[in-house]
Amino acid sequence: MMRLICIIKFVPDVDNFKYDYENNVLIRENVRLTLNPDDACAVAFALKVKAKDPETHIEVVTMAPISVKPHMEDLLRLGVDTGTIISDRLYVGSDTYATSLVLGRYLSSQTYDVILSGTHAIDGDTSHIPAQLGDLLGLNQMSGIIKVDETALSKTSAVFEVETEDMIATYEMMLPAILSLTRESSYKLPYIKRQDMDLDVTNRLNIISNEHLGFEVDEVGIKGSPTKVAKTYTKEFDQKERTVIGTDDEGITLVYEFLKEKGFI
Repeated sequence: MMRLICIIKFVPDVDNFKYDYENNVLIRENVRLTLNPDDACAVAFALKVKAKDPETHIEVVTMAPISVKPHMEDLLRLGVDTGTIISDRLYVGSDTYATSLVLGRYLSSQTYDVILSGTHAIDGDTSHIPAQLGDLLGLNQMSGIIKVDETALSKTSAVFEVETEDMIATYEMMLPAILSLTRESSYKLPYIKRQDMDLDVTNRLNIISNEHLGFEVDEVGIKGSPTKVAKTYTKEFDQKERTVIGTDDEGITLVYEFLKEKGFI
């Protein structure tokens, strides 16, 4: 039986977010939240693995306000086995470093074969946490994954594809490790089955506070965060253009010029 842990984040509506300008942090309480797109791909992949091997155990972990509880319950209704919310007033304002410390301390007490996460978060886009967790836990980590070979996935290794500006590269990595997916992957969360919409899943949802993890006041939160925010802005995504060409001379010329421009010829 494989044990998969998905590290996820619920992000504010970045078009209408609230911001604490004094402390330079997003206000995450009492605002509309949604599952970060990259993280949704990680959970979707885990559910795909479980669909092929029902013995697979999936735990979803988030460091967030208790207000994300309904969102976590919906993931449990999709087929996730266990949900864990790490939440404490002491953690408010934590930067990626402090957040990694909190998540790392919890994960160090858990058993897993693979940790899955997203690569980017739309409310920060630093991509720090997966790599920092890898360092803290002594695990290999890879970002930008667009596909994991399910047929080659075992308790000891994983084969996956990573897309860069120049190519799609295939890697094999020994497990346990941290695999970070992107929204460019084809993994999509399913809808909750109609008969499961009101399913009581509270017995599978755990709340972890600082009483369990034991951090000092100056280790986490704003006091434990060395990052100083100079400026914030909403990221703009480039629209990828799709070109349809024929097999005539013009089409062949276009393909040739494209490959030449990218350095393949």
